[in-house]
Order: sequence, then structure tokens, then C-alpha cells
Amino acid sequence: MRYELLVFDWDGTLMDSAARIVASMRAAFTELALTPPAPAAARNVIGLGLSHAVAELAPGLDEAMHGRIIERYRAHYLELDDTPTPLFPGAAEVVTELHAQGYLLAVATGKSRRGLEQALVQSGLGAHFHATRSADETFSKPHPQMLLELLDELGVTAARALMIGDTEYDLLTARNAGVDALAVCYGAHAPERLLALEPLACLSAIDALPGWLAAATGAATAPTTTTTTR
Repeated sequence: MRYELLVFDWDGTLMDSAARIVASMRAAFTELALTPPAPAAARNVIGLGLSHAVAELAPGLDEAMHGRIIERYRAHYLELDDTPTPLFPGAAEVVTELHAQGYLLAVATGKSRRGLEQALVQSGLGAHFHATRSADETFSKPHPQMLLELLDELGVTAARALMIGDTEYDLLTARNAGVDALAVCYGAHAPERLLALEPLACLSAIDALPGWLAAATGAATAPTTTTTTR
């Protein structure tokens, strides 16, 4: 294996949760009599830790109001909003297959620990991951601390790890940690935005990942877009 550890982002990479994130963020602002962010702006901060995301969306508000927005967002996302958050097609099968092949698997996410645990249980994938980090446990992406902690916990060098994600924050986190990065083109950020950061490739579907790993060589390839036929 070229890589020993595969680190997945969650929202937008394994789970199609953008619609609920955007709806919950806008509802939180509206509930507090604040002008809600445009859907595109709310989508843009997916991948950041929640405190960083709210600060980006409401830079003119104080920390107390940021805290209230965060509280109401969590209430909507975890309890009140019923927008479906399915896994992307093939995601469960890919994670199961890679686990069976002997890869170490981890998650590095902008979700809270509570949100991540809920998603792991609902998806049925929790048992397949050897370690996880959420944004309320360490520094938010694109700070490298999430990845560095996972490398340390699992005893893997940066050269033997691969970060897989759908946002520039994932790719920058990998770069800052000295870890290779692979993008997926179907998530929160547009392919051209991802390719500008020169990931090894940009996959059009998560079920392309096992094939890409099988074909990977010891040398980094030029950024490409990989397509799959369903």
C-alpha cells in the first residue's frame, strides 16, 4: 500500500448533509431576528469548525451573539430540522471495503463531537473508523492539528497518510500537516476551487476511491478529474 492511513472529512465527502447545514444555519439566524446568510455563503463555510463558521458569517456580532447562533444551529441540526442527510451513493460500501483491505481509517471533521457521534451511529459506519477528531476537540481546519493528532494516535507518518475531502479547508489542512490530499468534486466547493490547490486528483464519486488507491503509485500525479460510470 502506498498509504497506511486514510483520513476522511465527513460532511460533503461521505454524507450529503449540506442542505441540512444550510437550512439549520439560516434558521438559527432567523430565530434570533438576524438577517440569515445567503445559501451560498452558508455552504461556503461547511468544513470549518462551528465557531469559525459563525464568525465568518457574522463578523460584526459579538462573541455572546455568536454563542447564541451556535446554540440554535445545533438545536436545529441535531433535533429540529428533518432535512435528510444520506450517505453519498457507495460511501458505506467504500468504507467497508477499505477497512476490510487493512487500511487504517479516520475522520477529521468540522462537526462537533456530538454531531459526529450521531452521524456515526445513524450511518452504521462507526465501527470501521480507528480514530476520529471533531472541531470542538482541537483546532478547526485548516489548522493541521486534527491530522497531527490522528497521526500520533495511530502511529503513522505523514508520508503514509492521505486526506480525502470536498473543501479547500480539507486540502489546506493536509498541506499544513505535510499529508497528501485527494479531493472529491461533488461536495461543498467547486472542482476548480479544489484543483487550484493541486490535490492528487478530484474524484467525481466516492466509489472511485478504491480504484484510485489501487492505481496509485509512489509519485504524486498531476491534478486530474476522475469520473466513474454508474
